[in-house]
Amino acid sequence: MKITTLISIIAAFLISPFAMAQTYWQQAVDYQMTVDLNTSNHQYSGKTVLVYTNNSNESLDRVFFHLQPNAFQPGSMMDVRSRTIEDPDSRVGERIAQLGPTEQGFLHVENLTMNGKSCISEEVGTILEVQLPEPIKAGKKVTFNYNFKGQVPIQIRRSGRSNSEGIAYSMSQWYPKLAEFDEEGWHADPYIGREFYGVWGDFRVDITIDKEFVVAAGAVLLNPEETGHGYSAGKAKAKTVLGDKITWKFEAKQVHDFMWAADEDYLHDVLKVEGAPELHFFYQNDSTITENWQKFQVKVAEGFQYLSKHFGEYPYPVYAVIQGGDGGMEYPMGTLITGKRSFNSLLGVTMHEAAHNWYHGVLATNESLHEWMDEGFGSYAAAETMHYLKGAEGDANHSGAYDSYISLALEGKEDPLSTHADHYTSNRSYGVAAYSKGEVLLDQLGYIIGKQNLKKGLLVYFDEWKFKHPRPVDFRRVMERVSGLELDWYFEYFVGSVRTIDYGIYSVRGNEFKCEIILDRIGQMPMPVEVLAVYTDDTREFFYIPMVLMRGEKDLNDLEVERQLLPDWPWTNPYYLLELNLPISQLKSIIIDPLFGTADIDRSNNQIDINGNTGIIIPGN
Repeated sequence: MKITTLISIIAAFLISPFAMAQTYWQQAVDYQMTVDLNTSNHQYSGKTVLVYTNNSNESLDRVFFHLQPNAFQPGSMMDVRSRTIEDPDSRVGERIAQLGPTEQGFLHVENLTMNGKSCISEEVGTILEVQLPEPIKAGKKVTFNYNFKGQVPIQIRRSGRSNSEGIAYSMSQWYPKLAEFDEEGWHADPYIGREFYGVWGDFRVDITIDKEFVVAAGAVLLNPEETGHGYSAGKAKAKTVLGDKITWKFEAKQVHDFMWAADEDYLHDVLKVEGAPELHFFYQNDSTITENWQKFQVKVAEGFQYLSKHFGEYPYPVYAVIQGGDGGMEYPMGTLITGKRSFNSLLGVTMHEAAHNWYHGVLATNESLHEWMDEGFGSYAAAETMHYLKGAEGDANHSGAYDSYISLALEGKEDPLSTHADHYTSNRSYGVAAYSKGEVLLDQLGYIIGKQNLKKGLLVYFDEWKFKHPRPVDFRRVMERVSGLELDWYFEYFVGSVRTIDYGIYSVRGNEFKCEIILDRIGQMPMPVEVLAVYTDDTREFFYIPMVLMRGEKDLNDLEVERQLLPDWPWTNPYYLLELNLPISQLKSIIIDPLFGTADIDRSNNQIDINGNTGIIIPGN
């Protein structure tokens, strides 16, 4: 074979779709941890063997660890941020600044080595910066060994001891957690109480604690007989202990975090239902809450069945609903949730956190950079699930998310969805963007591409990107392939800017032969437009106006209401002429977006009633 021919073959391979697909990579971890908690002073000590695989194409000369308990110290970045932001979280406020030495949190790493060689490290707030004795070459594995010591803070945000409901320990963000390195580089973000991003891997965690405590975790218990809590072993057996303590042994595979909790008064129920993971419920033996906690368990199982059917099959063997924390917070295979709630609140928050196991747990987007892909999508899935669980008819109602987003937009206080979660100007701006606008983004996408394509696309997205940390472009490309439409414009406007949607009826004129309706794009964000004409005999006609930017239109055959397809509306044109070949005397009213498919910020100009007028009609005049 000639050299030139060989070079041509190699070049063709390198630029082929197959070769491009091989460029995707992600790091991997394997944690083996032992931890001993001293309940008299709320301090814990541990040892870790961490195998880290560098699957990138770069050599790494340093790594970073998250030390998130250090946030719960006066003067920390989380403390200062809480006291200086315009609308502090009431759960935090000035509480961190008021913590005494025995109430604070801390986490320190000792004797850190890589492959037996000492590392140079510096603790900088909630991040441990580590200079390695030698680079970790591309494609190679190394083993880190280290000890750690921590103190559980008074419960303020997510993690801590003695929460408002008396739960002894909510142990989230509690261990030295290796930061993620991906194609965008390191993500060693200081912890100020927002979102998380972690490395996929396996966890084996042994927790030693006083024998009076029951330990719950987002994991599989490996020694149910020894602990007396038969996760999969039926009835609890008598505990076997050594001295005054007992060790609980857990395993969690292909996850990016590990959460646990402990309390002396936990009741523990197990529910096994086909089509759902083995469900575990840990809650206090308190007569004021036990009825709701026992009653809602079957509904949680039904919710998991629905989520698996409509958003992708849940891949883990267990899921734990654990009373603890300061509200509701998701973790792989489990949630911490305050338990003194009404039945509907308990079910609603649990299903929201369960939905996070799809978007935070399994897909695991970098939610610090793209929080709407977790919080917003989770909110959408939870709303759909709750609609099903309530036995409601018709489509799920996402109007609350629309109202919340539009309210903030009208006030002019939005930050773009592309804002890093830690850097929103206010807690409200973050909350509305991540939860409400993120939910609107998904529901409104169904308006653009069709609801059936949205449902299909969500399943394809989960199947293709589970365990791969997808980015916005990955989600968009799935939806483009499923719908056949170009969607970059939608994400550029709705994610990358704060431009809003507002369409109105500029004028209506007519005579005995025809009607001319001029539609007005008032807002800066273009959208495909639906228009309803209502005639004097009460018959109706739907019209659908796609955009040039879409390079197509949604499948009108998949829609329940028949629509008449009209020519595209170029985004450069502020006005659009809609002509009807009938006398204006037969036209009763014109309505833009009659099914409320878009986040139109001003609907006062969306409808005009003709009332037999034969001249020029301008809304508001």
